[in-house]
Amino acid sequence: MALRKFNLPDPGEGLTEAELVTWHVAVGDTVRVNDIVVEVETAKSLVELPVPFAGTVTSLHAAEGDTVEVGTTIITVDDGLGGSSDAVAPAPAAAAAPAAAAAPAPAATTPAASSADAPPEIAEGLIGGTTSTGRTAVLVGYGVKQTEAKRRPRTTRAVPESTNRSLGVQPDRTPSVPESTNRSLQVHPDPAGGVPESTTRSLGVQDTLTPEQVRALAKPPVRKLAKDLGVDLGTVTPTGAGGTVTRADVEAAAAGVATRFIGYADGDANDVTTRAGAEREGVREVRLPVKGVRKMMAQAMVASAFTAPHVTEWVTVDVSATMDLVERLRKDKEFRDVKVTPLLVLAKAMCLAVRRNPGVNATWDEAAQEIVLKHYVNLGIAAATPRGLVVPNVKDAERMSLRELAEAIGALTATAREGRTQPADMSGGTLTITNVGVFGVDAGTPILNSGEAAILAFGTVARRPWVVTASDGTETIEPRWVTTLALSFDHRLVDGALGSRYLADVAAILADPSRALVWG
Repeated sequence: MALRKFNLPDPGEGLTEAELVTWHVAVGDTVRVNDIVVEVETAKSLVELPVPFAGTVTSLHAAEGDTVEVGTTIITVDDGLGGSSDAVAPAPAAAAAPAAAAAPAPAATTPAASSADAPPEIAEGLIGGTTSTGRTAVLVGYGVKQTEAKRRPRTTRAVPESTNRSLGVQPDRTPSVPESTNRSLQVHPDPAGGVPESTTRSLGVQDTLTPEQVRALAKPPVRKLAKDLGVDLGTVTPTGAGGTVTRADVEAAAAGVATRFIGYADGDANDVTTRAGAEREGVREVRLPVKGVRKMMAQAMVASAFTAPHVTEWVTVDVSATMDLVERLRKDKEFRDVKVTPLLVLAKAMCLAVRRNPGVNATWDEAAQEIVLKHYVNLGIAAATPRGLVVPNVKDAERMSLRELAEAIGALTATAREGRTQPADMSGGTLTITNVGVFGVDAGTPILNSGEAAILAFGTVARRPWVVTASDGTETIEPRWVTTLALSFDHRLVDGALGSRYLADVAAILADPSRALVWG
């Protein structure tokens, strides 16, 4: 046999490690090329990793929840071809060498992947390409049509003496398993000695079983639930078919757990499951690990707050005309398939205002002591997720029509909420919007996204009394749609005059969207 080792690929963006979130295969499973075998979380996103060769999984080198360095072997597969036993799959950069992420396999055992199943960038030859075997190379996190790993039928074998010793089982003719082991492993004494056949099947015992390979049988969603609730699957009594732990088993075990709780998504302090569980068990303090996206967010915010001198300005504006425009667009057949909100109009207004005030679309180069003006707008949309704040950005937003901008924002925000934003989508931003209005907040003092010159907080749009001046100069108080905009900017490259002009121009477009025809 030939053992093929798959190393953790380089996710790019300078990231050097990732946390293993969920294994989708187990020892003994059969996998095919580009089957998704594991889901990992980097400091920026969740990524599904496809295996680059086919065969039978012989070992998993890390457990769920472990943090693994790039280049470390995470899974070994027996391809059944014979030859070298230490072949290693390369660990390529996700954005630089996608073709190296999948090692070629003979056509006799590996079906060629169709380019129609690959992402458009790959199918068109823009990223990666096709190997000499005819199989399309894929990026980390992508793959051809996913296939379900098929579990190899388990054979019934007696437990070897070495395994008996590692599990605390005595190989004599008396009741062979200590009482404490019976309770923890659900093993019942067998008059014939050894471990009963049904237990052998339920534990998935094999001839080469090691203590690390003995784990409860459960589907990935059930394992994720157990991790979220802080339940050790090894202590759960299985009630499912074949000794499988079910969701109900985990929930029942969680109700009796009186240990500290680690909340949903590895530490969401506001998760109701974490709070309710802790209160129910009388836990007065909960410690949440700072890692992944939340750790990266904390580092970026500290770097920004103590590097760039922040200034924040506010303006309150009557946006009744914008709300009327939104209602008309929602009924327009050109926008029937996209989500139209006031945020869309604000995004367009920010791009238009950059043309009149290009200095806000810049970066401070500390090393060269230069201000870098950018003639493109990569507009970031801050999105709050259970794993922390992420800021994906719309590339070249200033070139897009209103319809195209709506599609791009919708796609980015949907991906961000799922926690699957790719690192490339979060790099290279120039301006950012943070929509605090969705939480009913009027305004705030947002911290700059690291490397950018300005960020705008969009407050809630609500009906308020407003003084309206008629064309003849008479004034009346009427209920109008009103919001507050708060612009924070880096005072090293944006002075008060420039920041004020930019904010005033954005507000002017929201007050009268027809100005876009003049300034566009």
